[in-house]
Amino acid sequence: MKNVVLGHKRELDTLLTREFVPREGVEYARKNLENNLIKVIVGPRRAGKSVFALQILSGVDFAYLNFDDERLVGLSDYDDILKAIIQVYGETPYLFFDEIQNLDKWELLVNRLQRRGFNIVITGSNSKLLSRELSTHLTGRYLDFQVLPFSFTEYLKARDFALDQRIDLKEEQGTLLNHLDAYLLTGGFPEVVVKDIDQQGYLKTLFEGVLFKDVVKRYKIRQPQKLYDLGLYLLTNHSNEFSFTKLKNALGFKSVHTVENYFGFLTEAFLLFDTERFSYKLRESIRSPRKVYGYDTGMIHAVKFRTSPDRGRLMENLVAIELPRRRDDFYYYKTKNNKEIDFAVKEGLEIARLIQVCYEMDPLYLTKEREISALIKAGRELNCDNLIILTWDYDGEETVNGKKIRFIPLWQWLTSKRA
Repeated sequence: MKNVVLGHKRELDTLLTREFVPREGVEYARKNLENNLIKVIVGPRRAGKSVFALQILSGVDFAYLNFDDERLVGLSDYDDILKAIIQVYGETPYLFFDEIQNLDKWELLVNRLQRRGFNIVITGSNSKLLSRELSTHLTGRYLDFQVLPFSFTEYLKARDFALDQRIDLKEEQGTLLNHLDAYLLTGGFPEVVVKDIDQQGYLKTLFEGVLFKDVVKRYKIRQPQKLYDLGLYLLTNHSNEFSFTKLKNALGFKSVHTVENYFGFLTEAFLLFDTERFSYKLRESIRSPRKVYGYDTGMIHAVKFRTSPDRGRLMENLVAIELPRRRDDFYYYKTKNNKEIDFAVKEGLEIARLIQVCYEMDPLYLTKEREISALIKAGRELNCDNLIILTWDYDGEETVNGKKIRFIPLWQWLTSKRA
C-alpha cells in the first residue's frame, strides 16, 4: 500500500509543476476550504475535476490518493490506507481522494476520517452513485461542486484570447467567431483544447471508455451493444424530443423499463442529460416527451453519424450546457398551437426568460419570423416579457406586436453572467 501511495505522490508532484487554466468556481470553493464539510467534486471523466481540486488546495499541505488504480480494487482493510498516507505524507489535515466511487463502501471511510478531524476533498464521475451514498451517510456534512468541460470563457483563456474593448472591432469579432466555431465542433474537454491531439479519435475513445468502464462493468450490463446503440442514438439526436416508448421501438429493446434503466446509467456517467417540458400542470409535464442533450458538443460531433455539422442544433446544445453552469432551472415549452420554445427559465414560480436559439437570422429566410412568432405566443401564454433570441452574430432589438425581442450573439451571451 505504501508503494501505491508513493507512486501517486510522484504523479501529484508532476501535476503540480504544470500550469493550468483557472477554472470557474475555484474562488468560491476556496472560501469553503477551511470548514469541516466534505468537498465533493463531480463531473464527466477527463473534464478537469482533479485540476479543480488541486486549484482549491493550492497553498496547503495535503495527501493524494487516486482510486482509479487497479491495485486498489478489492481493498478491504481501510486502515491500511491511512497508515500508508501518514507514512508518506506525515500528519496532514487535508486529504484528496480522486475517483472515490471506485472504492467499495467509500462513504464509510470518508465518514470516519471526517469525524477524526480530517478535511477531505473527493472527486467522482458517477453523479447518482455519489449522491445516493452522500445523502444516506453524510447528510448535511458536504458541499458539492460540478465541474464540466471548459466553458467558452475558459476556452478563450486557454487560447490566450482576451475579451477587452477591442472586441468592438470587426477584425476582433471575426477572430472571436472563429474561436466559437472551433469550440462548437471540438468542445471543451481540457486535453482537446490544450494539447495537439486527434480530437475525434480522443473523444470517441472517451465516449466508449465511459460506456464500457463506468457503466457496463459497474452495472454488469448484459446487453452492452444495446447500451452503446442507445447512447449513440441519443447523442446523434441531441436537442430533440424523445420518449422511452419510442426509443424502445426504434432500437428494438424488449421493454421500456430496460430503456429507462439504461438511460439512467448514461446520465449518471455524465454522457447526456435531459430536460422536461414546462407546464403548470404537473401531470402534463411528466407525461410529455423530454429533450436530450450531451455534456460536450465536441463529443457529439465526434461520435454522431452525420458528416456535416448541424450548427443550429449544436448551438442549442451549447446553451443547454451553459444553463446548469448558471444554476438556472430550465425547461422547454410548447405553445397551445404547438410552437416550440427552446428554453423557458424559471425563477420561483414564474417563467423569467424565454430563449430561442437560431443560427441563421437572414431576413430573407422564414426562420426569423417563425422564431419571433413562437416567442411572442409563448410570452403571452406564460406572462413573460423577457424574450431572447440567441444568434450566431446578429445583435439588435426589435418590437413586434408590442413585445420587445432581444437578439444576442451567442458569444456575447456565453461570456456574460446573465441575460
